[in-house]
Order: sequence, then structure tokens, then C-alpha cells
Amino acid sequence: MRTLTIDLDAIVHNYKTMLARTSAAVLPVIKANAYGHGMVEVAKALEAAGCGGFAVADVAEGLVLREAGVKAAVLAWLHDPEDDFVAAVANDIDLGIANVSQLAKALAAAEASGETAHVHLKIDTGLGRNGSTIDEWPALLEATKNAVETGKVSVIGIFSHLSSTGEAEDLRQVELFKAALAVAEGMGIDYEFAHLTASDGSLAYPSAHFGMIRVGIAIYGLDPFSSNRAAEYGLRPAMTASAKVSQLKRVPAGTGVSYGYQHVTERETTLALVPIGYAEGLPRNASGKAHVSINGKSYPILSRIAMDQFVLDIGEDNVQVGDDVVLFGDPAKGHPSVDDLADAAGTINYEIVTRMGGRFKRVYVGGGK
Repeated sequence: MRTLTIDLDAIVHNYKTMLARTSAAVLPVIKANAYGHGMVEVAKALEAAGCGGFAVADVAEGLVLREAGVKAAVLAWLHDPEDDFVAAVANDIDLGIANVSQLAKALAAAEASGETAHVHLKIDTGLGRNGSTIDEWPALLEATKNAVETGKVSVIGIFSHLSSTGEAEDLRQVELFKAALAVAEGMGIDYEFAHLTASDGSLAYPSAHFGMIRVGIAIYGLDPFSSNRAAEYGLRPAMTASAKVSQLKRVPAGTGVSYGYQHVTERETTLALVPIGYAEGLPRNASGKAHVSINGKSYPILSRIAMDQFVLDIGEDNVQVGDDVVLFGDPAKGHPSVDDLADAAGTINYEIVTRMGGRFKRVYVGGGK
């Protein structure tokens, strides 16, 4: 069985660890199926632990949470032109607003649903993605002020996102954000929360926490700087990816392994077949570079990773069919880390956990499971 074991207790621990680092509110980001960990399960575990709100990418993700019975606040900010704002407002999903047209759509949704649209205004302070430009900011604020006066729109927050380009640029964005807040306040816009930093900025710049921090990758126990330092922040990895040895075969020296024979055995040895491939999200470009662990010992993946499987050379070790093979997990338990696999693949830990899927079965432990 290919298994993603998700430790909900670790996720709750990481949430509480981030809470202890700030006087601000902590908003867990659970978009993209909670970075591969299971959005509904993660939300329910955190809600039971006292978490009062979540961030998702789009309205559809927010509606999934509502359909699953999650009652906490939900913020969705990345909108397709066809996203159903009426359903969002009717289900009390906060909307990130990046421009006047989105605000008008939110106001129309409030009028159609008979409910108040709760919004967070987003300004682009330098990331160059969604959000109002600095030049357009006063016009968005003026439109917001008019919408609030109708009684159908309420401003919950004002937010932005750091580019993580470097300290000087990040701090420049902090000052731009402060200036944007001052403009909003000067125009009479009342709001509950200002939020700027994600996991990396929240750890690097405590003075920039404002009223709320958004925490994504750190909630899952991973280092936002991809430097294998999660434990230094008191974080515990929540995902372990594993499978079972499915076949052992004794082969002579000179045996080619997998496509292209990028590895040829130098001696008589035993090969172990493991049924995880790029269909499960294991990056093919980690071929010949990534390591896994069996019974606490590290083994390199040989040759090319295939769609469904990879091969190990276990030599004379006492490995049996059915033994657990850990692709990544908690380094404190002797497993390779997500960062180790990300380094082997030339990518980041965010991508590794988010792409895990295919034939993996998610198994939840802790959190009442």
C-alpha cells in the first residue's frame, strides 16, 4: 500500500507553536487540499483546537469546507471571473477584493443573497500578482466606502503579500503596506485585521505581524526557507510518504537497472522494487539523487524513476517483501525529510507535499482519529 500518513496532532502542535510566537491572530492557509494534507481533515482538527479561521485560494475550496460542516471564518482571495460570489456570500465566505470590479460583484452578490459581503481588500505592495496597484488603491477605497454605506459590505481586513526577494525589498514592502493602511484609515475605512506576512515573513519579521499572520507551510511542519531547519522553529513534519517493498530479486554484476541503464550493478546484489513513481508525485528529476529509508537505513534511488515504481540496491541487508520504505517523513525519526527530496529534485518543499497524490491513500492519525 502506498500511504500518506498525516499526523493531525503535529498540525495542531505547529498551529499552537506559531500562536506562541506572536500576539497577532494566526490564519492557517489550507488551500490546495491543505498543501496535500487534506483540507477538510486539517480544518476540522484545527477548528477543534480553537482555530477561528482559514484561508483558501478560491470560492470552490471555501464551499467544500462549508459543505463539510466547518463553521470557522473562511477567506478566499483568488477569483476566476466565473466564481459564484452569491454562493460565497450566502455561505459566509470572506472575499479577497483586488479591484473595483470585484467589489461591485461582491456588492451585487450581497444584494442578491440578502446577506452582508465580508471582504478583505488586497493591495499589491511588490509581489506583482493579484491585488490593487498603489495608484488604483484610493479608487478602490472610495468604492469600498460607498459600498459599506449601503450596509451590504463589511471590511474585515486589508492585506498584501511579501515577495520574499530579500530583506531590503521585504522591509520596503512593509513600509508600503503601512502607507496603504494609513490611506485607508484617512479615508474612514474601518477594518478588523491587517495581514501581510506568510510563514517565512512571520518567522523573519516579528515586527511586521500587524493584527494577523497567514501561516501555510509552517502549519504542516516544514521550513518555509527550505533549509531543513523546521525543528529549530519547534515545528513537526505532519506528512510521511511510504510504501512497501513489493519484490526482491537477486541479480549478477553488470545488470542494468530501469530505463536507460543509468545504473549498472557493480557486483552480485539484491534489488528491491518499490511501487511509487511519478504518477504519485515523486519527481522524475530526482532520479539517481533521492534517498529513502528502510528499517532506519538510507538507500539511494537507482537510475530513472518510472511512472509507477523505482528500484533500490539493498546489497546483503536483511530486507523483506512488505518492509516499509519511507520516501520522506520526520527526520527526528530517522527518515529523509521533505527538504531532502526537494533538494534532490531541484524544487521546494511546498511543491513536494502539494503534488503527492496518484494512488497514495491518506491515513490520518491523532486529532481524535
